[in-house]
Amino acid sequence: MIPSRLPRRAGVGFKPEHFADILSAPEPIGFFEVHAENYMGAGGPPHAQLGKLREDHALSIHGVGLSIGSMQPLDREHLARLKVLCDRYQPESFSEHLAWSTHDSVFLNDLLPLPYTEETLVRVVEHVDQVQDALKRQMLLENPATYLLFEESTIEETVFLAEIARRTGCGLLLDVNNVFVAATNHNLDAGDYIARFPLEAVREIHLSGHSETVDDLGAALLIDSHDTPVKDPVWALYETVIGRIGPVASLVEWDNDVPAWPVLRDEAMAAQRILDTAARQRAA
Repeated sequence: MIPSRLPRRAGVGFKPEHFADILSAPEPIGFFEVHAENYMGAGGPPHAQLGKLREDHALSIHGVGLSIGSMQPLDREHLARLKVLCDRYQPESFSEHLAWSTHDSVFLNDLLPLPYTEETLVRVVEHVDQVQDALKRQMLLENPATYLLFEESTIEETVFLAEIARRTGCGLLLDVNNVFVAATNHNLDAGDYIARFPLEAVREIHLSGHSETVDDLGAALLIDSHDTPVKDPVWALYETVIGRIGPVASLVEWDNDVPAWPVLRDEAMAAQRILDTAARQRAA
């Protein structure tokens, strides 16, 4: 099984509108990440751009459609398309979400939460094993941004993720913004969550912006919207994580209201400065 091996640097999610800027003024971006489902066609401009980008940069492929948390069997055709994509580009990393998004033949176009029980744990472990066996590579599993909790959950989320990693050998993708969003929505302490997270299994980190609103009762409600700069509390939480585990591949996601390339690049450089500081402190 090929391990995840992204460089311990800051990267960004690739957007086609930035392609010309990236080629005309190369920047010290550590890696690019793309959503797998956008590249499951046979050819055309998406593959022409990605092929060119892959010549000079490390690549992470991030899936959003496997429905790892579903109680249904995985879609074998989707998994086969994913294998073709990974074989074609040989990415340094592949990741997916601890979520589900399909029911029968319906794709729900969202990353939905699941209850944390022994039954769902066994099912997720089966699915992770199936993906890794098919791809012949380690996958990373991402913690979710959630807006509700299940009464039937009997396992803490951090324990649930740690057990999946232990049973399957998969790595974890720690989305720091998701931690902050979920902790705020559930009136929990994000720092306590990080303290309990199995940081030794983390191979990649995600950073992104979120939007702020209120629920029907007037309580604060955060949405994992990926449409703003990374917020200060998320940066602070990220610094805490990097201070504990040292530099690790860190991606800035910005998927909606996508800004000009210099704005996204500067967000990545802010993450890189935190990584560089941690590296200097460890060397000292």
